[in-house]
Formats: sequence, structure tokens, C-alpha cells
Amino acid sequence: MKQTAKPKDAEILLVDDNPADVRLVREALYESRLRNELNVVGDGEEALAFLRREAGFADARRPDLVLLDLNLPKKNGREVLAEMKSDKMLKDIPVVILTTSNSDRDVLESYDLCANCYVRKPVQFQAFVEVVQSIENFWFKIVTLPQGRSAR
Repeated sequence: MKQTAKPKDAEILLVDDNPADVRLVREALYESRLRNELNVVGDGEEALAFLRREAGFADARRPDLVLLDLNLPKKNGREVLAEMKSDKMLKDIPVVILTTSNSDRDVLESYDLCANCYVRKPVQFQAFVEVVQSIENFWFKIVTLPQGRSAR
């Protein structure tokens, strides 16, 4: 009998400084049927340290997807996105901007910086859950992601 490989957990990095939004994302991902590992950092500097496996993140696993808020302390989401997309080891990690901003300028700038998509956080709980689950479904059931590039 042929053995099938154990399904790989989806590695997700959430970069958000709002504890309520972090909790909502956790709940939405928990309710999904996909196996996932959610790592959370609260500012732009931590996000880049996590992605580059620096400081206290030496054992961090490379995420398959980054959910990135724009309004962050230390380095904002635009700065994080720009650094990721200019780094040959990080540029192929898909980045979903997940933010409350309704600014057309933020949308345009995010795409100019090579965000993979821009999603506004809904205010209503159920809508928020549906948005997070649809992001997860799209990126881990429909899209083919790059496999196994090791970080520096």
C-alpha cells in the first residue's frame, strides 16, 4: 500500500499590532478546515526580523503567506513590503495587505510595491471571518505557491 505524505501545515505570518484583529484572524483560521500555523508579530521591525530569521527568530519557519497591516509601529506596512520585495530571499513570499485603510492612495501604493492583493478589514465579525477564510482558501487550496526556498 502506497503511503501518502502528511499534509504540510500552511505557514502564515500575521503582521498586526491590533490585539482584537489578531484574535479575529486566529478565530477565523481556527474555524477553517485547513491546517495552519499562525505566527504573529506586532510591528514592522519584528516582521523583517522574523522573515530574515534574525534576533529572537532564528528558528522561525519561512511563511507561505504574509498578512500585512499597513499601519504599524516602528516600520509601517509599506516599508516592510518594499524591503520584502527588494530582498531576493523574500520577494516570492505572497503578501496580502489586510488593513482598515480605505485610501485609494494606499491601494495604489501597495500594488506599486508589488503586494499580491489588497483586502480591507470588514467591521462586522462574520464578514471578517469570511474574508480571512476566503484568503486562506484562495492561497492554500487554489494557488500554487513556491516550495521550500530556504532563508539566509
